[in-house]
Amino acid sequence: MRVIEGLEEAAGLCDRWRAAGLGVGLVPTMGALHEGHASLLRRARAECDRVAASIFVNPTQFGPGEDLAAYPRTRDADVALCEGAGVDLAFFARAEEVYPEGFQTWVTVEHIARPLCGASRPVHFRGVATVVTQLLAIVRPHRAYFGAKDYQQSRVVARLARDLHLGVEIRVCDAVREPDGLAMSSRNRHLSLPERAVAPRIYRALVAARDLVLTGEARVGRVLERLHEVLEPGPELRIDYAEVRDAEDLRELPGGRIARGAGVLIAVAAFVGNTRLIDNVVIPPDPRA
Repeated sequence: MRVIEGLEEAAGLCDRWRAAGLGVGLVPTMGALHEGHASLLRRARAECDRVAASIFVNPTQFGPGEDLAAYPRTRDADVALCEGAGVDLAFFARAEEVYPEGFQTWVTVEHIARPLCGASRPVHFRGVATVVTQLLAIVRPHRAYFGAKDYQQSRVVARLARDLHLGVEIRVCDAVREPDGLAMSSRNRHLSLPERAVAPRIYRALVAARDLVLTGEARVGRVLERLHEVLEPGPELRIDYAEVRDAEDLRELPGGRIARGAGVLIAVAAFVGNTRLIDNVVIPPDPRA
């Protein structure tokens, strides 16, 4: 595995791979890698001739007062995980290289970035869209891999890739979970033992709401009631949002009802202690409806 510091050298290696006719996969990460990232890397390894992983804590997707300074940096462990997953290139970048003095070009995705995390973190998706566009331009992969835990992010990235004709296939892979259902996240390491015991309520609530829909409940209000019942919000778990949306474009459901056979996203963001966790379940559309 090659470990490269800097974007120019990484771009040159990826250009040589493409010139040789090799299929290139990219897994963009912010480091602090865990088994969820490893699953993306292994998927890319199975589907591509060469696999690149970017490791960059992107400052522009953090708003004022968010946890940029506290975001874990685990360089040696990240390199080891990449190597164990069969990555060909792990490359790092510095913020001043990605955003040099005088930087003034931003990528914004409109409607799909506005609700959910976009409402509570208003600068977040501008930062995500801009850095992902840069990484796709640097590596020029045939495929790029994202996790379904960050469902809205995956929809934003798929939209920008399509709208800007970037020629990359966006692959969204299932979330990887702990045995008790908690979605793996770099932020989980911030949870105390009591907070860690509370956090699985998020997934239990999502499953309960999903099961209600699958039994025929079409009223969004009733689904949200069930979500809140299982979440048990209080001082130890504070809800940022809990919503039911169209799975394709994240719009609100007309009339507060779930159409028969529609694709549905049920999504939660909650603070457990001071740690903000997100998770979701998706009910795919039923083509027979």
